[in-house]
Amino acid sequence: MTLDRKTAPEFKEVANINLLRPEHRELNNGCNVYCFNSGDQELVRVEWIFGNQRFNPEKPLLNIAVNTMLTEGTHSLTQAQIADKVDFYGAFLQVDYGYDNSTVTLYSLNKHLQHTLPVLKDIITDSVFPEKELETYIRNQQQKLQVSMQKNDYVARRNFNKAIYGDTLYGLGADAETYKTLNREDMLMHFKQMYQPTNCTIIVSGKVEPQILDLITNTFDSDWKNSTIRPDTSQPGITSSSDRFFFTEKPEALQSAIRMGMPTINRTHTDFPFLQVLNTVLGGYFGSRLMANIREDKGYTYGIGSGMSSLKHSGALFIATEVGADVCKAAVSEIEKEINLLKTELIPEDELSLVRNYMMGSLLGSLENVFSHADKFKNLHFSGLGYDYYDRYTEAVKTVSAERLMELANQYLDFDGFYKVIVGKY
Repeated sequence: MTLDRKTAPEFKEVANINLLRPEHRELNNGCNVYCFNSGDQELVRVEWIFGNQRFNPEKPLLNIAVNTMLTEGTHSLTQAQIADKVDFYGAFLQVDYGYDNSTVTLYSLNKHLQHTLPVLKDIITDSVFPEKELETYIRNQQQKLQVSMQKNDYVARRNFNKAIYGDTLYGLGADAETYKTLNREDMLMHFKQMYQPTNCTIIVSGKVEPQILDLITNTFDSDWKNSTIRPDTSQPGITSSSDRFFFTEKPEALQSAIRMGMPTINRTHTDFPFLQVLNTVLGGYFGSRLMANIREDKGYTYGIGSGMSSLKHSGALFIATEVGADVCKAAVSEIEKEINLLKTELIPEDELSLVRNYMMGSLLGSLENVFSHADKFKNLHFSGLGYDYYDRYTEAVKTVSAERLMELANQYLDFDGFYKVIVGKY
């Protein structure tokens, strides 16, 4: 058979997206368990997801420090023993801190889950935050911060978050002195209040046979009790800065970091899927307008992009890049130009069609295994949304008109109202 290299492959539009739905169990202690059973490999991923405690400006690092140090030791296991037990059974353990939730994740072969689960239960119910390890954590974080503060893009992201999210978990920008506020007693109190069943969602994905799910639910239902201290996962209201321009000068900088944008809607708003299409046109993929102009045409940068963050209590649209220090002002002007074009000229149909196909293909490509289906569920569950969200999302991507996108550009893309952060030269 001769390969025809002259004729392009037939184009096929993505018709619909089929998502796996979880089985749900509520344990006697109030913990909710969601199970995604699919795949042939004898492997499971178990995630314990906890809502972050209310932000305390006087003790701002408790959420992230407690989550990060969960694996540093319990009353019965040292950090080394925890690592050895997990490694011995070929499992993988990680802790992840997010703005809204903190997560402990275990990847384990099914046949070894009976041995690895008790280690996880010990971590989640009996972490002790040893004083020596806490001192090491503080010292390491201070050193990492010192290195990170030399990077313009890190400083720009930090200053931008502080400007739009203020004195909240989302806007937290720790310095070396902030780490000195950490102490073991506060961490233990925070741990006891936050890491309890009523504040936990367990998501199990993989080849989850009935006996595997029973093992997990029995392990975390039998004697895992709620504390008399109830978790407080509410958060203070967000007050953005009254200033809109923030410039950190670095006279020797060869590149300047630019980050700009503003607070906007999150996933719960009906406009969100439509605004994601607009964002993709502007800077959400490699063929975007910002890339075509500022990278391909002007050569000011290796990369530029725009994005949308959807958080529990807020959301933001942002543009980020690093450009040559001598062309920083010119780059800002070109960004403004591209935004104004979206507000005054209709997006051509061929460009819009390309973006639609890209977005639908990206969504389909992001569902390559059972773990990614569980990840999509997390986006919905922790936003208080149902599966009809993805029906509305695909419909929005397929049908939004150029006229509607121009309306959205005029409603949401206010360049004069953007928070603009520059680090380097300007």
